[in-house]
Amino acid sequence: MVEAGEAFGLASRPSRVRLGRLSTLMMVSLALASASAWTGDRAQAEAPPPASRTLEDYRHFRIAAIDLLGRMPTREEIASFERSDFDLARWVDHALSGATYPERMTRIYMDVLRLEPNLNFRSAPSELLRHEVLGPDGKNVWVYYRENQRRERPETDGEFCLSTDETGVVIRARQPDKGTPKKVAKKVLDQFTVTVRPWWLYRDYKTREPQQLYGTDAWKNADPQYKPVESLLTEDGKPVTEVRVCREEASTRETGHVYASGRTKPPPKDAKLPGGRTRPPPLDSKYATQHQGEEVACSTKTGLGVAPDCGCGVGLERCVPGDGNNGGNAFYFPNHMPLGPGYPLDDARQSQERWFPYWWSREAVHFLDDLFASDRDFREILTGKHTFVNGPLAQFYGSIQRSNCCGPEAGFGMLQESEPLFDPRAVPEDLEPQDVSTWKLVADRGQHASGILTMPMFLEKYASARARGAALYNDFLCKSFVADNQQLTASTEPNLMVRPGCKTCHATLEPLAAYFSRVEPSSFVFLPQTLFPVHSTTCKLDKNGHLNGGCNALYDAAFSDAKSATLRSAYGSPEHADETPAGAARDIVAMPEFAACAVQRVTSSFLGRPTNADDDALLQELTTTFVRSGFKMRSLVKAIVLSDAYRKSNNLASGTWRGGSP
Repeated sequence: MVEAGEAFGLASRPSRVRLGRLSTLMMVSLALASASAWTGDRAQAEAPPPASRTLEDYRHFRIAAIDLLGRMPTREEIASFERSDFDLARWVDHALSGATYPERMTRIYMDVLRLEPNLNFRSAPSELLRHEVLGPDGKNVWVYYRENQRRERPETDGEFCLSTDETGVVIRARQPDKGTPKKVAKKVLDQFTVTVRPWWLYRDYKTREPQQLYGTDAWKNADPQYKPVESLLTEDGKPVTEVRVCREEASTRETGHVYASGRTKPPPKDAKLPGGRTRPPPLDSKYATQHQGEEVACSTKTGLGVAPDCGCGVGLERCVPGDGNNGGNAFYFPNHMPLGPGYPLDDARQSQERWFPYWWSREAVHFLDDLFASDRDFREILTGKHTFVNGPLAQFYGSIQRSNCCGPEAGFGMLQESEPLFDPRAVPEDLEPQDVSTWKLVADRGQHASGILTMPMFLEKYASARARGAALYNDFLCKSFVADNQQLTASTEPNLMVRPGCKTCHATLEPLAAYFSRVEPSSFVFLPQTLFPVHSTTCKLDKNGHLNGGCNALYDAAFSDAKSATLRSAYGSPEHADETPAGAARDIVAMPEFAACAVQRVTSSFLGRPTNADDDALLQELTTTFVRSGFKMRSLVKAIVLSDAYRKSNNLASGTWRGGSP
């Protein structure tokens, strides 16, 4: 006799064993009748008469439950299925309103986009390194500092806040020490460092005298997913109640002042350097000498580079700690997340560089979950201006994203982003950095926001304009770049759209890449048209054919001349460059391939196999349904689940593995 458990054996897509055909349906009917009897004789008596069900019916219902509910059907659901008044379409509607369906759909597109949290994010203004010095009593003292912090003392400008003469050691970020430590005088330590109660230790870090210390009764109901590493919480086995930080980094100012040291030329090679330095202190930039004393935002890269009175803000909130001189560990969170952060996973100590990328990835998940749970117009995956943020993301978008700017942009007059992809003013005010499990809707990120395309996870995952354009083409149009069988020949032609051997792919790719010309590579800094025109007359080739300074970083010498320069990646379509990623989204979702691609991806996932030419009629019918519904995924998935192809997709021999043969 076939057991009910065998008839409805648990399996997972896409690689699962399908049930084979049985010699007789009677065995299955007897098993299922036994399962139904489990619900009680009275319920059986009151239920409508059973319908005639085939083995294929049972298979269909079983796999629909696995796909839409994430589990096998219960005995009660089987009994309901066997009744003559069972309405499969209504059951599908109910299943699509549950929590499992959006998770199922989100996995499809997270797999397609590959937005897993495996990136590092480094931005010197937002990173606190930690180094130990020998205190006045001969005990080690940990001191937090930032790499390249400007300081007015030439002995320490651009380096650690205590000189080599004072510590006995050459201390540089991310490099081994040189020398023998000696005791730092108490007067020196107190003069150049201060103690702070930072945000990662205190819930109420913004108050004058923070008291709510992590791990004590004073901080009640701490978020269970907020887990600083032990090395940030204890020292010599005792709880850390405050941290010592270089005085400049501890500044709470919102704006600082441009500092010029008067150093414009490097010292002679044999010159004695101040404080025991082994390399000269930094020279003044052209910007610093021209704008000395002017205000600059402390949350920017410019502030770090030119303002000694710019630091990490109140409670060091503009910075993320690390437990070492090379960044080090900061928090516990999972390496992998197949189910979600609320499940028991492989929590591990993670470096400070992975903290924000982890939450960028979770932002994408929450965005997609809402897209499917709310049954939004699927085109919003590329066009939507909304998103969801938690405490770390509120901290990131509110201040730390600004630290990615501005370096070469300062030469064009952009000292902080004027048109960021995420407007800091849109950040919810009631989220603290420790609120990792609290997610809130941001209805409008800003004028340039455009779905997944302007999220840091996408922009950092696909770091170049070409990579971003290729992702659009592959993921949302289901097209690949396949070159003709051409022999590559030596060429000096910079225009890949016409170069032999390259034009087959790049004639399409370069115009797509141009949409991302205004988002810096390996970054999410937006370059506004007013300051960075596609064709700049401010930037031009010099007599040696070179672009200099910030022009070389942001403009392309290969498409420039003695009169003007072309913005990097814009040559493929200057019009697309000014349309920005939002223009790419509008154009892509208007293409018929966009709907067809979405249908193909979802259908393939639910059928558990790649679609082929035999599925063309089905895909065409499903695409019509999808478009007429207003690009609503529930309508598409319902049509798939009720289709004959899906019904028959569960009808393979029991020895057949997905994608294999018996």
